[in-house]
Amino acid sequence: MLKLIPATDRHHAAPVHWLSSHFLFSFADYYDPQNIHFGPLRVFNDDVIQGKSGFPQHPHSEMEIVTLVLEGELCHADTMGNKSTIKKGEVQRMTAGTGLAHSEQNDKDDAAHIYQLWFLPNQKGLAPSYEQKDVDFLDSKNELVPLVSGQKVLEDVVYMNSNSTVYWCNLAAEKTVTFKTFPIRNTFVYVKEGTLYINGVDMGTNDQIRSTDENVLEIRASKDAQFILIDLPASEANY
Repeated sequence: MLKLIPATDRHHAAPVHWLSSHFLFSFADYYDPQNIHFGPLRVFNDDVIQGKSGFPQHPHSEMEIVTLVLEGELCHADTMGNKSTIKKGEVQRMTAGTGLAHSEQNDKDDAAHIYQLWFLPNQKGLAPSYEQKDVDFLDSKNELVPLVSGQKVLEDVVYMNSNSTVYWCNLAAEKTVTFKTFPIRNTFVYVKEGTLYINGVDMGTNDQIRSTDENVLEIRASKDAQFILIDLPASEANY
């Protein structure tokens, strides 16, 4: 089954002048008991952070937090002693585990565009940890590129403590990619730009699909498209 959720159904939040966020799941002041999570994917925020601003230090625990930088860059600092700049095309994973605090600042003049995803971890009580990698995913062509995964069969990706994998795809018009999955897995697709046709369903910019009980997704671009695809376990026992 494919559930299409149009872009207009996203919750928009602008709690401060420098931040514009679209929440795909319940978060902060947005609460919908029917939209808490999809498998272990608990948060998906599409954020634009204006220049010379950002999130001051704040705490997290018991969550796998993945940040993808789509435009600009973000400066990260945490209580583990890590300090880094996450640039366009880079991926960061932070295991909050037993607890840490971090800040995220855009020190440049131009806005930064990021996706931030939170996953429920496959076990609690993990030691906090951090990993960052330049995957250069924004320059890929007509293939699903794995960015971060807890499925150890994949190499050269950022590791996370979740039985899930995040893919990126830049798909040219009239090109098709096929994603094979299993009924015990769920698939989440979110379109950054362009239009897609997935198993008979049309998707536009900022639309999302939540797929359950599907064996194959045939994904064709009607126009040049960029999208994120997340492979997720359907059962909590497999998180």
